[in-house]
Amino acid sequence: MATETLTAVATAGGAGTRRGRGGIRSNENLAGWLFVAPVIVILGLFLLLPILMALWVSLTDWNGQGSPFTGDVPFVGAHNYTQLFTEDGLARRDFMTSIRNNIYYVAIVVPTQTVLALGLALVVNNRMLKGKSFFRSAFYFPSVTSSVAISVVFLFLFANSGAVNALLGFVGIDGPEWFADSRGVLHLLFGVVGVDSPPAALADGGPFGLTWWDWLAGPSVAMISIITLVVWTTSGTFMLMFLAGLQNVPVTLDEASTLDGASRWQRFRYVTLPMIRPTTFLVLTLGMIGSWQVFDQVYVMSQGDPAKTTLTPAYLSYRTAFRDFDYGSGAAISFVLFLIIIVFTLIQRRALAERDTDRPRRGWWRRRVPERS
Repeated sequence: MATETLTAVATAGGAGTRRGRGGIRSNENLAGWLFVAPVIVILGLFLLLPILMALWVSLTDWNGQGSPFTGDVPFVGAHNYTQLFTEDGLARRDFMTSIRNNIYYVAIVVPTQTVLALGLALVVNNRMLKGKSFFRSAFYFPSVTSSVAISVVFLFLFANSGAVNALLGFVGIDGPEWFADSRGVLHLLFGVVGVDSPPAALADGGPFGLTWWDWLAGPSVAMISIITLVVWTTSGTFMLMFLAGLQNVPVTLDEASTLDGASRWQRFRYVTLPMIRPTTFLVLTLGMIGSWQVFDQVYVMSQGDPAKTTLTPAYLSYRTAFRDFDYGSGAAISFVLFLIIIVFTLIQRRALAERDTDRPRRGWWRRRVPERS
């Protein structure tokens, strides 16, 4: 009887404690929601709501006059999207030209700025280097300078009589007309080997309204100048990210690999790189997103010229909406660009994901390891 009484009392006490804890947790949850409510309201009002409004505009034929949410604005559904991919015309050709230009831009900028930033971080992180603060500031300085001001400076550097062509002239190279020559770099290389006109197999057909010869043009010399500017201005920021990752690598690992006879390259390949994998993923992701969103350098330096060889989706969206007053198509281009960034980010995350070799594979085909007796 005494045992049953004690058990009942303990059970009642435990239930009361659980109810008390549940009440405390409920109050904590309520307080947490109250703390984050202002941020949620601000983000919903100034971020989510404009996105939904832009999505609606992309489904209409709004010309910028009046409100796009009245019945007077024609609703066109997915026409603004289909004309970018399936309908022959100037809209699809311009959009695919911008996609081609941006693909070459991303393919050059992202690897170059990543490798350069990692190299600068390794130099600055060297324990034997003197004046580290100076070099950190010097390498990071272009990143905090106004992109518009730097773009204007580069316009003078890459002018026909600018400093770049003058330096090329010292070594006997006739510099190009950087912002007047619409030929792609690959086309120029083909011309060196005697291929000045496209072969019939490359000139007749191609996907999305462009011939294979157009897709294989490569970046123009004007785009090369923009690429040089962007790599120079962004490498400093990514250098700081790599530097933070390198400083988190335990020194004992490097010393242990040295004692095991590993060379400098082996230590970098098998110790440093795996330890900074999250930083590398962050740098590649931010670099890719920024490369697909390039706008201000194109706006200041070329505005898509010459012959639309520096046209990018971000600038095309701006030009379509605010110059051609076709806000529906401009908004549709921006949402397609958003989907492209999401897809490439997921692919990049998949490619750089850490693989756990000790984890058993899922599925009925995995082999069962017999248990030891």
